[in-house]
Amino acid sequence: MKLSLFGQNVMIPSDVIAAWITSILLAIIIGFFIIKKRKFSMIWKYLRTTNHRRIGIMYILFGIIYFFRAGLDALFIRAQLAIPNNDFWVFQGEKYNEVFTTHGTLMIFFVAMPLLLGLMNIAVPLQIGARDLAFPFLNALGFWLFFAGSLFFNIAFFINMTPEVGWTGYTPLSRAEYTPGAGTEFYVFGLQISGLGTIFTALNLIVTIMRHRAPGMKYTRMPLFAWATLITSFLILIAFTVLAIALYLLMFDRLFGTGFFSGEEGDPIFWQHLFWIFGHPEVYILALPAFGIFSDIIATFSRKRIFGYPVMVVSITLIGFLGFMVWSHHMFTVGLGPMANTFFAITTMAIAVPTGIKVFNWLFTMRGGVIHFTTPMLFALGFIPSFVMGGVTGVMLSVSAADFQFHDTHFVVAHFHYVIIASTILGVFAGLYYWYPKITGYILDEKLGKWHFWTFLIGFHLTFFPMHITGLEGMPRRVYTYTQADGIFLLNAASTVGAFLMGISMLFAVWNVYITHKKGEKVGNDPWNGRTLEWTEASPAPEHTFEPMPIVDEIDAFWFAKIENRSLATTLAVRIKPLEQETIQPFFIAMALLVICTGLTFTWYWLTIAGAVLLFSLLIVRSFTDERESFYGKEDPYE
Repeated sequence: MKLSLFGQNVMIPSDVIAAWITSILLAIIIGFFIIKKRKFSMIWKYLRTTNHRRIGIMYILFGIIYFFRAGLDALFIRAQLAIPNNDFWVFQGEKYNEVFTTHGTLMIFFVAMPLLLGLMNIAVPLQIGARDLAFPFLNALGFWLFFAGSLFFNIAFFINMTPEVGWTGYTPLSRAEYTPGAGTEFYVFGLQISGLGTIFTALNLIVTIMRHRAPGMKYTRMPLFAWATLITSFLILIAFTVLAIALYLLMFDRLFGTGFFSGEEGDPIFWQHLFWIFGHPEVYILALPAFGIFSDIIATFSRKRIFGYPVMVVSITLIGFLGFMVWSHHMFTVGLGPMANTFFAITTMAIAVPTGIKVFNWLFTMRGGVIHFTTPMLFALGFIPSFVMGGVTGVMLSVSAADFQFHDTHFVVAHFHYVIIASTILGVFAGLYYWYPKITGYILDEKLGKWHFWTFLIGFHLTFFPMHITGLEGMPRRVYTYTQADGIFLLNAASTVGAFLMGISMLFAVWNVYITHKKGEKVGNDPWNGRTLEWTEASPAPEHTFEPMPIVDEIDAFWFAKIENRSLATTLAVRIKPLEQETIQPFFIAMALLVICTGLTFTWYWLTIAGAVLLFSLLIVRSFTDERESFYGKEDPYE
């Protein structure tokens, strides 16, 4: 089907038409549900909310939606690679490039990040005794910027302009000469907008953790998830700023013909340096919060204080620090020379030391404990051997000489997924099952949860373990076919079966949520017999928490108060709750930025100017909002 779009004739394939039809039908169904159930007031409330729990719920909701979208892309990839010389629908050549671009970009930026930020939003203020994040307005703005960026990136699919440069966006492929049209702009601006929101949220979390802890909660008494969030937020500030610079320069190369990544003055390798200065800390941005989740869950269900708490904190900090010293191990084959390769090989091996320490700490926490094999605990236990396998292959890849064999093969794909899925995705699942009572007031069914765990874990290993072997056999990544003579058919077929088993496992999770809410059985404050402050509050967590504020006098203060059959001491002499003034301004600010990027993408500069005027006007309106009077009242509580 041909369509005249933005002044050019565009051929729209059947899969895009099917997607349009599906989206229209889905919109009709959702619209009918809203009208029937009269949910307008709820939607309006969420559009205007600045409450940390509601914003966390929205992060998680859209992260899950994009998870299913990116998961379908993965199934398309595996279906194409199931048999040699496959001709699966239209997923070959250019279309295959588009599918693995959207799969990787969505999973990293629009699935893993929002799911973790959602859990941070919900759990961290409750764990440290804060009544909300320090800047509720900025928190809402951070979410809506993420939403605007993700919306902009996904729109490309519906107008047949999906980017095809991979999630890494390597130059010169991502320059206008090699990928003309507006497709790559959706990648550039989508990541720019959502990345800005992520930076705002990181700033908010840093201030909240440093300035809004409960009385007596010293840094040495914070839960490890709060510690991991703090270190991760500092990593985000640096890493996402570098990514923003790289995308900004690429935008100028594409739109205005500069030569930052080509020509006599520029160099495509500059992009690799900038991207991986972001990209490798991003691995730990995704992994460290999961480490914190696993630490809290393992301590809770082992009925023991975490083993070696100070060492755990130091190891988290070291991982964050060393994460900025290893980026060039992604570039061993580009010709940086033996000195650079040797330095980055050593730092890559060194980062395995604090990571290994954490594994032993988790094992020693469980040793001698009374272990309860709940669904969150099973995901934590499944993580340990899976992540260790990814760490071992990481050490193999750190040997620069060997990396010439491993580079750009399925071995690297296997390693990457063993690290990211084993840590981030299993961590998110564990966190969602663990904190679901605080999010909704319900506890998910344990039997269905265990079905979800086992089918996902088995499917995960069945998918990615054979890729180590196909990679060693020389199968390159980013290719859409292979031949019978390559001798890797059975291994690829096994990976495809495993991928579909992972997809099936998510049906158990969906059914679990449906059944749980259909039963409608609410739980109390502390269904897991928890150790930290969030379990002192009602389920779901109310808007106005910690009234009065608890006093923390040791690690796991709530746990030891229960053991000693006493209540936590409380005080009224604390910081007033941050202002939660409902406002629609963050939503419109994000939409104004989306309008600006739309104008730049299609060189409609009149639209860009209109969007800039709208954005500036909204910021002026915001500047006249003085929240201090409504925040403090007539008297300053500190005088």
